[in-house]
Amino acid sequence: MIKPEIRVLGVDDGVFTPHVKGFAPLIGVVFRGGYWLDGVMSTKVEVDGFDSTAKIGAMVVNSPHYKQLRVMMLDGVTFAGFNVVDIKKLNAETGLPVIAVTREKPNFKDIREALRNLPQSEKRWRAVLNAGKILEVYTRSKTEKVYMEMSGILEEDAQKIVKLTSTRSSVPEPLRVAHLIASGISF
Repeated sequence: MIKPEIRVLGVDDGVFTPHVKGFAPLIGVVFRGGYWLDGVMSTKVEVDGFDSTAKIGAMVVNSPHYKQLRVMMLDGVTFAGFNVVDIKKLNAETGLPVIAVTREKPNFKDIREALRNLPQSEKRWRAVLNAGKILEVYTRSKTEKVYMEMSGILEEDAQKIVKLTSTRSSVPEPLRVAHLIASGISF
């Protein structure tokens, strides 16, 4: 059973300069359901790097909110350009289910092509594919939808959580607020 006040962590990245060596802020917000903001956490990840899975994992398990969290939502599987999160590894490291949510359906052909321009493109591509099947979720109506990939959670439960937390838009509130906070921070 999914409780209405389930503790959900939403994670999104902030402003960064694409293709330039450096870092991007990563913001996590803890929500009770889709209504109450309970906490904020942060870290930074390397632009086009390989540290997003480890950095998110450490941010979460070292947070005072960790024991209350029941699920983690990511704004897609890439942060700071193409710093790809391996959601299965993140699920295993934190013990929390992971749901990656996007507004637009990922175009794997374009992603694959873009990855070819980066070092270790095959490693990045495997992490993208490891996220699994893309599923369509209607959130607030028959016309508002998002796409999700998941690890460590049943599809039915993931859909319920995405719908439950989408209170103000088609995007789940933990991700919407993480995006608002992250967009105001730059290094």
